[in-house]
Formats: sequence, C-alpha cells, structure tokens
Amino acid sequence: MANETLVYVGTYTGPKSKGIYLFRLQTQGLEVPQNITLVPLGLAAETPSPSFLALDTTRGLLFAVNELNTFEGKPTGAVSAFSIDAASGALTLLNQRPSMGTGPCHLVLDRARRNLLVANYGSGSVAVLPVGSDGRLGAATDVVQHAGRSINPDRQTGPHAHCVTLDAANRFAFVCDLGLDKVMTYRFDPAQGKLHPGEPAFTPIKAGAGPRHMVFRPDGRFAFVVNELNSTITAFRYDSSAGVLTELQTVSTLPEHFTGANSGAEIAVHPSGRFVYVSNRGHNSVVLFSVDPQKGTLTYVEEQGTGGRTPSHFGIDPSAQHLAIGNQGSDTALVCRIDAGNGRLKPSGVFATVPAPACIVFLPPANK
Repeated sequence: MANETLVYVGTYTGPKSKGIYLFRLQTQGLEVPQNITLVPLGLAAETPSPSFLALDTTRGLLFAVNELNTFEGKPTGAVSAFSIDAASGALTLLNQRPSMGTGPCHLVLDRARRNLLVANYGSGSVAVLPVGSDGRLGAATDVVQHAGRSINPDRQTGPHAHCVTLDAANRFAFVCDLGLDKVMTYRFDPAQGKLHPGEPAFTPIKAGAGPRHMVFRPDGRFAFVVNELNSTITAFRYDSSAGVLTELQTVSTLPEHFTGANSGAEIAVHPSGRFVYVSNRGHNSVVLFSVDPQKGTLTYVEEQGTGGRTPSHFGIDPSAQHLAIGNQGSDTALVCRIDAGNGRLKPSGVFATVPAPACIVFLPPANK
C-alpha cells in the first residue's frame, strides 16, 4: 500500500508560477526507486513569491515569506499564515503581516509555536512576529537591523540576513548574515517576542564566505553553516549554556576537479545526526558528508547530480527515507531514496514539473 505524504513547494512567482503548489509523495515498493513519484495536486494557494515555508503540524498551519520589496505601499516584504485542510491539503489564507524589511527569504517557528522569526535579506534585518492561538500573525514585537559590510564588492556592500535558526532550548537565535560574514547571536525571549544581543554578539566567518543557512545536529552539540559565496561548510561545536559557537572545521562542498561558477545553497542534517547534505548551484549536485559522532567534523562521502539546474533547496521527509530536490533553474523536482545505513541518495529518475521551486516541505500523514 502506498505511503502518502503531502509535499508543499514554495516558488518564485512570475509568468509560470502563482504561489504554493501541492504534491503527494507516493511510494510503492521502496526497493524499486523508480516507483517513487510526486503526484501533482495543483495550486494550494495563490500568493506572491512564497520562497520559504515553515509548518506547524500540531495546529495544521503553514507560514510563508512573501519575498517582496514593497507591501501595502511600504518598503517591506510580507509573511503569510495559512490553515491546512486536513483532508485535501488545501491552504486557506488567515492573514498577512509586513516582514519589517525588504526581501524576506527565511523564517522559523519557535519551539513554543508562539513566535515566527523572519530574516529579511534585502534590508539585512530580522523580525519577530507573534502567532496567535488561531494561527494568525500579530504585528512585529521586535525588529533588529544589522549594519556593516564585507569584502565582496557585488554581494557584501551591506547586511543581508539570510536565515534564522533557534537552538533546541529556544533560548538562543542565530542569524546568518551573508553580507557581513557573521553569524549573529541573540538571546531569545519567547514570552515577550524579543531578541537581545548575545555574548559574544556574533561569530565571524571567513571573509568573503557569505554564510547562508545554519542547522543544528539533533542532539544540539554541533552546528553547520553553508557558505554561499565560497561553497564551503563550517562546522561548529555548540555550548548551549552560553549560546557560543566554536569553529571546528571548514570544508569545500565541491570536488577538486570542478572549476566552474558555483554557490552553496541548502544544508540539512539527517534526523539520525549521522549525515549532512548540502546543495550546489552551478555544479548542480547534492553532496553527502558523514558526521563524526564525537568530534562533529565532516567527511566527504559522495556527490549526486540533481538532474537539473540551480538546486536552491531540498527537503527530507519525516520518515527520513526520502529527499526531494527543487531545481529552480529547470522547473523540476526530483525525489531520491535515502539509504538508512550509509545516507547515500538513490534518485528515482522521475521528475515532477513545478515552476521555479524555491522551498520544499513535507506534511506527514495525520495518522503518523
């Protein structure tokens, strides 16, 4: 019997795309990768450039950035809250709020499900929006504006907040600022929805690296940052009591023989904590690294072609059996089977069509 999971794909809207698209992950006989497929279920919600998504599976909610530079006549993007129909997966807009900065590109729901933290890439700021019991977003309770620059003359002339990550205790928030080559640290007050500078206030990344996304290992002992501009991953030891990151290692996401243009994009840790995956735009691959269980350092295992261009994002399904890649540059999505023993990917070879995919998230079956 098919094991069905719903899949939401956020996109960049334009002539081809209208918003968030819905698929069903259908797997029939996991021993045959070709039987894995994404069944299209149509447009889940029409909304402008929902380039990053987050789920609240407990309350049946989906949140999306609207990566805009103008909203309601003001220089800001937006954030949208949707309710999820449990039977069909269809989305109903609850409300929208300004993101309090231009070009919002990432968001995260805090562990208490009371606040949504949003990174505004264009203006280089981060905002906190409260989430009501009904899922509706309130006006921002805090906005922090970054300042400064780094060495890249095209991409680092000012701050560009690219993601927000919370630790397991919901005590510290970390913001990768691509424009500053810093991971900013904040003490997070979920009761008041406030961010306070950490001590230290930031962790430096190599000049010109361009930190993009950050993830923690499930046990919280280590964190990993993918650097967009120099195609590297930096591994850190994490002191959860003080909110302090200590650099352990930086490794390339590219094979030595590749000399073309590339930028690092998404990074994810397998739920087991044993593997890290990262995507390359240009080399058009997802690279697998093993994680040393005690040291937290990374070892290259293999690269897997994505069968398309510009794999900006990928998602791992709740069962940790599948990974879905969005090829933004070729309007396709590819599902791979994950080998539970060694983390290697086995592509299905079946491509789903989706315009300009920018983010992929999985909604597990209600009975799971």
